[in-house]
Order: sequence, then structure tokens, then C-alpha cells
Amino acid sequence: MIGTPLSYFLYGLVLVLVFAGIIFYNYSKKNHDKIEEAKYTMLDDDDDV
Repeated sequence: MIGTPLSYFLYGLVLVLVFAGIIFYNYSKKNHDKIEEAKYTMLDDDDDV
């Protein structure tokens, strides 16, 4: 039972770091264009009717 509070702390810390990594990845300038591209491809008209 002594290690339980430490394990909860480490688990929470890992989750926070993973979340921060996801946020950093999504808002970095290098990946911004690649991520935003999907939003604009939905608006492209591919029909040649």
C-alpha cells in the first residue's frame, strides 16, 4: 500500500505529458499545414458533372 500514491502520481504525470505532447504536435508550425489540409479537402469540389 505504500507505493500506491506514488503510482497514481506517476500515472497522472505520464497522462499529462502525453496530453502536452499531443497539444505540442498539433500546434507546431511544421505539422500545422498537414493537419489543417483535411479541413480544406472536404470543401474541394471533385465532381465533374
